[in-house]
Amino acid sequence: MKTVAISKANDYKYENVRAAIEDSIDHLGGLSKYIKKGQRVLLKLNLLMKKRPEEAVTTHPVFVKALGDILVEYGCEVILGDSPAGPYTIRQLEGVYRACGIEEIAIEGGFILNKDVEVVERDFPDGMAIKKINLIKIVEDVDVVISVSKLKTHGMAVFTGAVKNMFGVIPGLQKIDYHFKMPDVYQFCNMLVDVCSYVKPTLSFMDGIIGMEGEGPSAGDPRKVGLVLASESPYHLDAIAAKIIGLAASKVPTIKNSIERGLIKENLEDCLVKGLSLEECNVKEFNVPSMNSIHFIKGRVPAFLEKILMNALQPKPLFLHQDCIGCKDCQVSCPPDAIIMKDNKPYVDLKKCIRCFCCQELCPKKAVAIKRRKLINRILRM
Repeated sequence: MKTVAISKANDYKYENVRAAIEDSIDHLGGLSKYIKKGQRVLLKLNLLMKKRPEEAVTTHPVFVKALGDILVEYGCEVILGDSPAGPYTIRQLEGVYRACGIEEIAIEGGFILNKDVEVVERDFPDGMAIKKINLIKIVEDVDVVISVSKLKTHGMAVFTGAVKNMFGVIPGLQKIDYHFKMPDVYQFCNMLVDVCSYVKPTLSFMDGIIGMEGEGPSAGDPRKVGLVLASESPYHLDAIAAKIIGLAASKVPTIKNSIERGLIKENLEDCLVKGLSLEECNVKEFNVPSMNSIHFIKGRVPAFLEKILMNALQPKPLFLHQDCIGCKDCQVSCPPDAIIMKDNKPYVDLKKCIRCFCCQELCPKKAVAIKRRKLINRILRM
């Protein structure tokens, strides 16, 4: 039986956030149940890109500060880290830490900012989608890894939480390789569960105070949820968080995959919710995107018709040139090199595009939309 703790926090005032986190820890049985004093603890944050805290793209610095302070006072050495989008370099890390407000709270709290950009390769024979994994070395240099994710929707994977947060242990631009090799969303999310299973975070916390709805993880809209969630199981945490915003497990590939692997039970009878009840924290009309994949067609129609339908129904990126600043981040981050620049504006070759939508995810100006056929929208929402 796994526990998911849910606590209320209506804003990012330090005292409110800390009280909610402490409440969650108490519901889980206390830190001593999971962590020993003197241990080195990595807080694996969600620092996707250079975004201000109020944009709700990254883990809020006040949330990080409150959790870090609790751990330091308990007797731990706290390291803050992630591998954001782009090159995994010291310069890139420093820029993201600064822009996301993490550098400032690290100085205040006496936390260590990870700037070790060494990468290691490890065998993972138990993996379902991958048998080898490249990861940032800091993961192996600590005693405990804690996932500190953000409650957000996701244009490709529908929902991003504690499990997908672990994808940040894959170094920088190597994430692009995974997208290119696994264009099918279910295969890709199978790999995400592999990565999480390899790292085995001891605890997982979710910043759900201000989440993101719509075209997340970066182009959506901030949405107040007012919750702090925590669990010893990232899989159960995601399942409960998804349920709170009205997402069925079958609609979220990482959760569906976790059920198929036996990591959680479909009816969540192996999960004990403490603190707030699900009825108390249910969020109505949370804007959730349709999954940007139509691979459900495969094998269900004749082969000749399958190709026609795939080409006709497939969603595609739509570049909003009036908002584009010509930074070329979309071109650099495109796994199949399907984007070219003309007159400093991006254009996509749809024959090469694998519909990973990294271009949308990493655009700093929300200048990439996802265009879906009306028919596929109706089908995906059934």
